[in-house]
Amino acid sequence: MAPLATVGILSIGDMGMGIAKLLIARNYRVVTNLEGRSQDTHTRVQKASIEALLTDTSLVSASDYILSIVPPRDALATAKRITTAFKTLPTPKPKPLYYIDLNAISPGTARSIAALFTTQTPTINFLDGGIIGSPPSLKETTWSLPSIPISGSHSLASAISGTHLQESLNIKHIGPEVGSASGLKCCFASTAKGFTALCIQSFTTAQSLGVLPNLLEEMEARLPNQLKSAQRGLTAMPPKAYRWVKEMEEIAMCHSDEGGFEGEGKGIFDAVAEVYRSVADETVLGEEKTERRKRGLTVEDVVGCVGEGLMKKRKKVE
Repeated sequence: MAPLATVGILSIGDMGMGIAKLLIARNYRVVTNLEGRSQDTHTRVQKASIEALLTDTSLVSASDYILSIVPPRDALATAKRITTAFKTLPTPKPKPLYYIDLNAISPGTARSIAALFTTQTPTINFLDGGIIGSPPSLKETTWSLPSIPISGSHSLASAISGTHLQESLNIKHIGPEVGSASGLKCCFASTAKGFTALCIQSFTTAQSLGVLPNLLEEMEARLPNQLKSAQRGLTAMPPKAYRWVKEMEEIAMCHSDEGGFEGEGKGIFDAVAEVYRSVADETVLGEEKTERRKRGLTVEDVVGCVGEGLMKKRKKVE
C-alpha cells in the first residue's frame, strides 16, 4: 500500500521517535537527516525503520510535511536550514510543503520564525505548534497521545492526507494567529516544569537539612498528588535538563512579552532556567542519556547529586 504522505522529522529524539513510530504504524513514510547526530540516534532510526536521507535538500524534496522537534535553542537554526535547502531545489515542489514548528519556544520566537519563511520561502506553509504531554506510545492495541495545538493561517484540511494526519497526531488548530500555540505550550510548561524546579530546590534543601524523609512524609499525608508529580518530574528530568534551560528562558519571554510580567533577567522563569542550568552543567545528572540511565532514578539520588554539585560550586567560589 502506498504511504499516505511523507513526513520529515527533525530531529529523532524521544518525542520525534514516538511520533515517527506512530506515523509509520498509520502508513506514513517518515524521513530524517542524521547529519551531525549521535550514534544513539543512528541506532534508533535504524531500529524504527525511519528512512535516513543524506541532505536537507533531499529531505525537503521528499517531504509533504516537516515537523521541527528540536531543543528550543536550535529552533531558528533548524528553520534556516530548511529555507536554505528549499531554495536549492532544482525544480519547484508540485504541492505545498507544510513546516510545523513544534518546539518549546515563546510566541515572539515563533513569529520570528514565521517571518523567516514569509520573506525567504513564502510558498512553504508555516504553522506554529507545541507538544503537551509525553511521546506517543503503544499500549497493547491503543496509542497514548500527547496534545498538539497548532495555530496559523494555513489549514491542514487542504493538505495531502491532512485531516488524517491531524486526527492521527491529535492535532488541534486553536486559532489563526502565529504564537497562540507556542504560548499555550509555554503556559502549560510553566506549571509542570516550573513545579519540578521548585521541587529540586525544596527537596535538595531538605536533604541538606537532614529532613527530606520528613518532608516526603508530610507531603504523602497532605499533598499526595503533588508528591507523585514531584517524584515523576524529578526522576524524568536529568536527561532533559540541558534543553529545558532555553525553554525556561523562552517561557520567561512569553510571560514578559505576552503577559506583561517583569522583563528578561528579572522574572521567575529566568531563575528557573538557572536551576536547570545548574543541574545540566554542575552535576553528574547532566551526563545522563535517555537510553542509558545511571543516576537520578530516585528522588533521593537526584537531590543527592544536585547537593553535591552545589557544594563543589560553593567550594570553588570560596
